[in-house]
Amino acid sequence: MTYSEVQKIAKTTIEYIKTIVMPNMNLQEVRKLCEDKMFELGADSFWYWDIGAFVFSGNGTTVSLSGRDYVTPDKKIAENDIITIDLSPQNNKIWGDYARTIIIEKGKVVNDVESIQNTEWRNGLFMEEALHNELKAFATPDTSFEELYYHINELIKSKGYINLDFLGNLGHSIVKDKNERIYIEKGNTKMLSEVKYFIFEPHIWTEGSMYGFKKENIYYFKDSKLVEL
Repeated sequence: MTYSEVQKIAKTTIEYIKTIVMPNMNLQEVRKLCEDKMFELGADSFWYWDIGAFVFSGNGTTVSLSGRDYVTPDKKIAENDIITIDLSPQNNKIWGDYARTIIIEKGKVVNDVESIQNTEWRNGLFMEEALHNELKAFATPDTSFEELYYHINELIKSKGYINLDFLGNLGHSIVKDKNERIYIEKGNTKMLSEVKYFIFEPHIWTEGSMYGFKKENIYYFKDSKLVEL
């Protein structure tokens, strides 16, 4: 499988789960449904601590921790809820990496961000979209990981949000051994173009809020322009 094909496993799984997730479904069931779907679509394992789907809901969406410490909450989805799902499929050590925050209102998934009734949730998803758009506008092959780190974190702060990542970074390179990843972080002066693929996954919230937001894509340069895998 190619990177694009493995990433498609993750994207298809998110679209699948959005069609079946509903109130009173346990997050542990959501995780199992996601992982079973990824196996069905061709994943042979999961690259991040053998966990295919990190699933959080409600105030759990602000949690940021290493996979070694993750336990899927024994928690049911509410009639109006916010859910973050982060997927890590792999096939023959080729990674996918994809996360989305999903909104449920009146018992149904709201696919159109503009139609979300909860103002905080709607604004959070719009902010995630704005950060990804800024990444594509700002990043060039000569941009360093550190420059991107400072630029995006300044934007997050200027808009009244806070970076929730437990290590303070915004993403990492795609490799075949998770211990070899390099990060969008302070001090990493390597250029973005020195890696074939990298992920961008700002995890944000506003101070005092119960809710966090996350959107994750894999990016690469094509003819010196950054594009989504």
